[in-house]
Amino acid sequence: MSPFSGSCATLVRSRTRYVGLCRVTCAWGPSGHCWTLCVSPEMAFQRSHRLNLLRLVVLLLIALAGIKFLFRDSFTLELHKHVSKESGFWGDTGDIVQDVIPQSQVLELPEAKITALRQEPGQQVPRDVSATEMRLVHLDLKGAAPRVSYLEQVFPFLSQLGANGILIEYEDMFPFKGELEVLRSPYAYSEEDIERIQQLAEQHKLEVVPLVQTFGHVEFILKHEKYQHLREVERFPNSFNPHVPNTLALLRSILAQVIEKHRRSTWIHIGADEVFHLGEGMDSKNWMSRNKGDVGTMFLKHIKEVLGFLSAQYWGLRVLMWDDMLRKISVGALRESGIAKHVSPVVWFYAPDFEAEQIEPFLTKYAESGFEAVWFASAFKGTTGPAQTWTPLSYHLKNHLSWLKVMQALPRLAPLRFQGIVLTGWQRYDHYSVLCELLPVGIPSLAICLQTLVNGGFTEEAKRKVLDVLGLESVQLEQSTCEGRGAFPGVEIYHMVQQVNGHLRESILKALEEESAIKGWFSPYHRKHHFGNPRNMESFGSKVLKLHEDWESFVRDLRAQLERVYFPDTVEEWMEENVNPYLDQLRDLVRDYRAIIRLNGRPKAT
Repeated sequence: MSPFSGSCATLVRSRTRYVGLCRVTCAWGPSGHCWTLCVSPEMAFQRSHRLNLLRLVVLLLIALAGIKFLFRDSFTLELHKHVSKESGFWGDTGDIVQDVIPQSQVLELPEAKITALRQEPGQQVPRDVSATEMRLVHLDLKGAAPRVSYLEQVFPFLSQLGANGILIEYEDMFPFKGELEVLRSPYAYSEEDIERIQQLAEQHKLEVVPLVQTFGHVEFILKHEKYQHLREVERFPNSFNPHVPNTLALLRSILAQVIEKHRRSTWIHIGADEVFHLGEGMDSKNWMSRNKGDVGTMFLKHIKEVLGFLSAQYWGLRVLMWDDMLRKISVGALRESGIAKHVSPVVWFYAPDFEAEQIEPFLTKYAESGFEAVWFASAFKGTTGPAQTWTPLSYHLKNHLSWLKVMQALPRLAPLRFQGIVLTGWQRYDHYSVLCELLPVGIPSLAICLQTLVNGGFTEEAKRKVLDVLGLESVQLEQSTCEGRGAFPGVEIYHMVQQVNGHLRESILKALEEESAIKGWFSPYHRKHHFGNPRNMESFGSKVLKLHEDWESFVRDLRAQLERVYFPDTVEEWMEENVNPYLDQLRDLVRDYRAIIRLNGRPKAT
């Protein structure tokens, strides 16, 4: 019997002797039988060494677990203090002179903000997505914000097509409270809506990244009389004056409220793109003169203040920012600012055809400036015109194919880690511009672009997936049209907007301008003076009345579909911009027709 098959508990005594290079151990059991085992000295030493190492590792693990259990809260707080005060964020030498903010102007935050990422009862620990290449779909809510009931349909669709996150730019759709309540739209989401959105995202494995503009594109804030004194240039509501203490205090309050409602999020985007008129205000001119600085250093000063607040109050929260302002700043200034340790640039470029070499100068600059990671931003809609109503599919597909080239070339272009891409879907060019393409209209483009990224090109597999998920028969890229009924969220709106875009204006103008009977017997002069011959009017009347009836019926159905997805202000705006300018002409003609034909050929009014 092998000695390894016996029980050590049965051994009562043993004796060891050596035979050659083997150590022979004889062990007697209760029956008096002797079991022997030959073990070389080298084998015995190795076994003993391994056992000792294993015991040491186990003891260290137990000790560390005990220390972590006993001191976990105090350790977290001490680490937070170390990072926020001693990380070298403000630099050691050559820093920009910091304006001192009066204590009375500093926004005090509750103690709970310091531990925003600490797990609480019922709170899920944020997922670590640092090692995952993110594909964020941008929801621009400064125009045509969809109802949450529509997002319930869209989120599973996004996940199915390959998205793993959403970038939500709330603007006035966020339920601001207290002093900030003036910023809320009458149709802003409720706190329950915000929670529901995050639950839906979590259910469909979508990371939620809130976007809060912190420098430019803050019209939704600076348009209010309460905050007009914070404008860089008094006449323009575009950008903050970074030298007024209340600017940073206001931003702290806004960021605190948004982050408080996004405790699951591991990222936040601080915008900071297109800071128009920066440096034109008198405060900025005075600052640059006193500090011998320029617009770039002034921009970095403000960004450092925002990042400093986030770093101090929300340890572990990752930060993104648009990169266009950084492109204009020197490597030396960027390095000296130290912002590379606290934020990742999102390089955006929306042209359909570009080469990786066009992006290389930006990437090289960021690598030399100390950034370790980079994001990119493409566009699936909202970049081909401020009043664009129909999404050009080929244009946006080419944009994503170009970004794929950049992703593939990145290892040779710059030593930067690619973290993710944002598929932007702008709904307005700014807070005051008209609406771009509605989200349901842009969904086929979004599907094509997402699958292009997932498959490394618009491959046959990508095409099949798009058609299958959209429920379509075919997609004509150059014509930007889809064939088939479709089965995606808002498909009814997609088809009806296609009708408006392609036929409403054309059919009405044809009736008004090309119908010879109207031009000859029912001209603007006839209508102004209320006279006409019923015999001639009847020759075109039935046709015009039928056209009017058909379009009014269609528009009623369109309005009903829009109201299922959007709030009343969006429905009214879209109809005013895209339907009424043409349909009102037909309505006016029909109104005059009915009034004048009842006069039975009376003389013209004087």
